[in-house]
Amino acid sequence: MEDNHLLNVSEDQSLGRVEIAPEVIEVIAGIAANEVNGVANMRGNIASNVTERLGKKKQHGKGVKVELTEEGIEIDVYTVLDYGVSIPKTTEKIQENIQSTLKNMTALEILEINVHVVGIQIEEKTDDVKEETKA
Repeated sequence: MEDNHLLNVSEDQSLGRVEIAPEVIEVIAGIAANEVNGVANMRGNIASNVTERLGKKKQHGKGVKVELTEEGIEIDVYTVLDYGVSIPKTTEKIQENIQSTLKNMTALEILEINVHVVGIQIEEKTDDVKEETKA
């Protein structure tokens, strides 16, 4: 991996450099977003969705895109929210949780965190509830 694709986070380089790959930022941001109440799931690309459904592995960075720009780090989060939640409040909590988690784990300052709500999850009734409503 080239140096320009890594984030240098070491202030004191007497022991060596500490670098973080953008993929690590994606994983941390994805987990932090999923921790927020009201987030149903993250929206990834077709390949990650197929891999996850086949049980290969959980894609923690799914639905997160990290871009390193001249000005700083930009994060785009693509999420599906639960039906009935306040979209403005939930997306603000997503931004705050990602920002604080990344700050605590990496000491990186994030330029912006853009949340894209790409769907609403409507809870399906379970079989038990369906049976009770039929009776």
